[in-house]
Amino acid sequence: MIQAIKTTGLTKTYGEKRALDDVNLVVPEGSIFGFLGPNGAGKTTTLRILTGLARPTSGSVQILGHDVAMAGNEVRADVGFLPDVPGFYEWMTAEGLLRFAGGLFGIGGPVLEERVAMLLDLAGLGGVKTKIGGYSRGMKQRLGVAQALVNAPKLLLLDEPTSALDPIGRKDVLDMLTSLRGRTTVFFSTHILADVERVCDTVAILDRGRVVAHGPIDELKARYGVQKVVVEVTSDGDELAEEIGRQSWATAVARGSEGAIEITVADMSAAQREIPAMVAARNTGMSRMEAGEMGLEEVFVELVGGEPR
Repeated sequence: MIQAIKTTGLTKTYGEKRALDDVNLVVPEGSIFGFLGPNGAGKTTTLRILTGLARPTSGSVQILGHDVAMAGNEVRADVGFLPDVPGFYEWMTAEGLLRFAGGLFGIGGPVLEERVAMLLDLAGLGGVKTKIGGYSRGMKQRLGVAQALVNAPKLLLLDEPTSALDPIGRKDVLDMLTSLRGRTTVFFSTHILADVERVCDTVAILDRGRVVAHGPIDELKARYGVQKVVVEVTSDGDELAEEIGRQSWATAVARGSEGAIEITVADMSAAQREIPAMVAARNTGMSRMEAGEMGLEEVFVELVGGEPR
C-alpha cells in the first residue's frame, strides 16, 4: 500500500542546532492527519521539507510513493500547500484568484470553471464579489484552502490553518477539512488540540525535533492516558479529598471548580466501588460522580511536559 507521506530518519540541522532529529512518520492515504507540537518543535521545518522548499540533512522523504529529492512536477502537481500566512493579490476577487491559480497548473476551459464554482461553494464564497482586500481573516483562510485544492491534489499540506481565527472562522475551516475525508489526504500542523480531536484520524506529536507519539488518537489516549473521576458532594469535601488521597488506587487528587474533587485513578473499579462508600460513611450526599479517560490535551502535556503554545 502506498502511503501519502513516509519519512525515515528525517533529520535537519542548522549549524549545531538540530531542528529535526530522526523523524519517522507514516501518513495513510485518505486520512486527516494532525501534526502537533509546541512552537519551535520543528513543524514548519518538516512542512518545508515535505514541499521541497528545504532539503533534509539526512534521512529520506516519500510523497505519494516518490522520493521528494527526485520528485518532478508530475508529483508536485498532486500536492496542495497552504502556508501559515497565505498571501493574495488583494485587488482580485476569489473567483479571479482561483482561475489564475488553476491556469498556473494548466487547467482551463469547462474543467476549470466547474472546479472554481465547486471550490467557491466549498469555501462559502460563492456569489461573493468583494475584492480579497476586504475579506476577514477567516474568509482569507477559507480561500487559501480552496486555492490549495484548485489542482485537485491527492495530498493537502496545511501549516497552522486555524491559529489566528476566531471560533466561527475555525469551525468553517475545520468543516472544509472534514468534508475532504476519504477524498484527499490532509496533513496539517497545529498547536490547537481541540481542532485535532475534532477532525483528525491520526496524530503525531513533535517535541524538540523528535516524534514522541504517533498513532490513532484513541490508541494514544489508551496508551498514555490515565483514568479520572470527578466527585461533587453536598457538604465541604476537604476531609473526603484527604481520605481519597490516602487510597492506593488514587494517584492524584485536586480540587476543581465549584468544590469538585478531581481524582486520577490507577484502578477505576476500586474507585467506583469505594468512593460512594466513603461518602455514605460521612452521612453526606453526592450530587455528581463522573468517570472518564484523559483527553488529548492531557496526553500532550504528559509527553511534552508543558502547555501547548
